[in-house]
Amino acid sequence: MTAMTVLPDRLTALSVADLAALPTTQLAEIVRNLDDLLTWHRQQRAKVDAALDQSYAERIQKVRADAGKDFGTVHIDDGAVRVTVDVPKRVSWDQTKLAAIAQRIAATGDKVEDFIDVDYAVSESRFNNWPPALREQFASARTVKPGKPTFRLTTISED
Repeated sequence: MTAMTVLPDRLTALSVADLAALPTTQLAEIVRNLDDLLTWHRQQRAKVDAALDQSYAERIQKVRADAGKDFGTVHIDDGAVRVTVDVPKRVSWDQTKLAAIAQRIAATGDKVEDFIDVDYAVSESRFNNWPPALREQFASARTVKPGKPTFRLTTISED
């Protein structure tokens, strides 16, 4: 069985154990093909989304204006097709300004945590560059968990 016969038509029929039993060169080709498919898919999806935006932007903008909605889900009907468009709200906060507000809240005697979610973090590179005595002070507050492994397969001749 070659990678080309495995991907894409037979890939879904293979179990994880079946895939694990394949020769690494075949797995490498499958991974390469899947990466190519993902890239192609993202490009095609972006093109179709741009076409949908071009086709429906004015009508969607009017529906949003009529509903008084800048964000969220709206629907329009186009013949037998209902077009649903969701624009999520992405909020970001200016950290410097929030820090100043937090200082003002604390200065009045109120608890900052009643108004602002406080999340302390230390960059790993900064932590690793600290002197041992400083690292020891922070060590009990630090938890290290493994992330999801990623694999990259290349044939030796590609390196």
